[in-house]
Amino acid sequence: MTDILLTHSYHLANDPKQLRKMQPYAPLGTLYAAAALRESGASVKVFDTTLQNPVHGMKATLRLENPKVVVIYEDDFNFLSKMCLLSMRQTAQQIARLGKGAGAVVVAHGSDETDFAEEYLKAGVDYILTGEAENTLTELCRAILAGQDPSGIPGLIWEDAAGSVHRSGSSPVRNTDWSKMPLPARDLIDMSLYRDAWTDAHGHFSANVVASRGCPYSCNWCAKPISGNKYQLRPAADVAQELRDLKQHHGAEHIWFSDDIFALNRHWLQDFAQWVRTYDAVIPYKIQARADLLREDVVALLAESGCAEVWMGVESGSQKVLDAMDKRLHVSDVVAARTHLRAAGIKACFFLQLGYPGEGWQELLETLALVRATRPDDIGVSISYPLPGTVFYERVQAELAAKRNWKDSDDLCVMFSGAYSDSFYRTIRDALHLEVSGWKSGSNNEQEVHAMWEEIAALEPQERRDVEHVLQLRSGKDSASFLPLHALTPAGGAI
Repeated sequence: MTDILLTHSYHLANDPKQLRKMQPYAPLGTLYAAAALRESGASVKVFDTTLQNPVHGMKATLRLENPKVVVIYEDDFNFLSKMCLLSMRQTAQQIARLGKGAGAVVVAHGSDETDFAEEYLKAGVDYILTGEAENTLTELCRAILAGQDPSGIPGLIWEDAAGSVHRSGSSPVRNTDWSKMPLPARDLIDMSLYRDAWTDAHGHFSANVVASRGCPYSCNWCAKPISGNKYQLRPAADVAQELRDLKQHHGAEHIWFSDDIFALNRHWLQDFAQWVRTYDAVIPYKIQARADLLREDVVALLAESGCAEVWMGVESGSQKVLDAMDKRLHVSDVVAARTHLRAAGIKACFFLQLGYPGEGWQELLETLALVRATRPDDIGVSISYPLPGTVFYERVQAELAAKRNWKDSDDLCVMFSGAYSDSFYRTIRDALHLEVSGWKSGSNNEQEVHAMWEEIAALEPQERRDVEHVLQLRSGKDSASFLPLHALTPAGGAI
């Protein structure tokens, strides 16, 4: 009998966009939690749902292991977990019911579990862990296995026999010891499945690592139910040593740093560049970073330490939109970062976000102009997506319909009163991708691109909706609301 069985709810086959990309990564958050439990002396197993059927595999694992506790511990370092996808919620609740049916105590942790705690409790979860929960998970499991009352442990949500929901502590827990934790327990999953998937699809194996946790910036659309604005860095030598181990023991040929933000601390980066050379651990890697951090000296250190690709949260080519997002970024920062990265031979890639309230045709054209002026090596295009706990969500909450979460990462449904329809934004996304793919491949597709943008321009007046939003900046710490234009206009008046 196993004391604790850990799992998570992300299954690649449930996400068509990610399945097409075929770039699966191990669930680091789940494996960090497994490492913490194992260090406490518990008997721990992991059922990894990423590349295995969650329901059939979980049934078989429950029969084999007969665990006392089932923990659905989502990967906090996976952006897909933070998106609170409906497909993941459905899978997690199926797993919870299976765990309960097998007689186990069921524990759950993750962004969606935190935001929709009552729904998970109704589905059979006994306890929900909020915040950075590796330590509290260990405390909770110790109490459960000893038959003790765990209600005094901070960061728990549970339901009593009468159906009343209880919460211990007034705020989510922060794990100040995370940077000193043992390495994620990769030995508890089959890493060869990931290696085979990568090499079959791309000819090389990319593994994931995190050097930091959290992000200190406050973009008002970014949900942070786990770490808030807290930011922690692991020692540079430890990260370099982990890269060496992945290279030597798992055959990693590329690294994806899953950090929310990389290159925030120049001195750390300088140490990291030194340690990867010392450990013979220079491996091509890609990161997410802010454009305004990518000064020439920082980019030089990135190149020295092996960085091959940087993804920047550019979001928009309109300064007005960036300001309304509380992005604290200037369009000129993006241009400068692109220049520095190109000079260093590092790919520069843009995350773009369409449909933010107040963005109109002019702002969309400014985004197109920025993409054309800077010619990024790749782009990722999404639609503004309101998640609970954000200022953005507060601003559009009154407009939300029954559907408040995307089914998968390619849903791209506008869930508030957007300026345009879902299909119009998807057409813009497709046109942007077509244009950038032409530069990447060197194909002569200018005529096709031109025709597509001509079609979009002709459609725009018909697709434009009556109710628009005003790009409105926050005043101080107030979370001001977006107001429809007609609400600012006297009856019968004009703007």
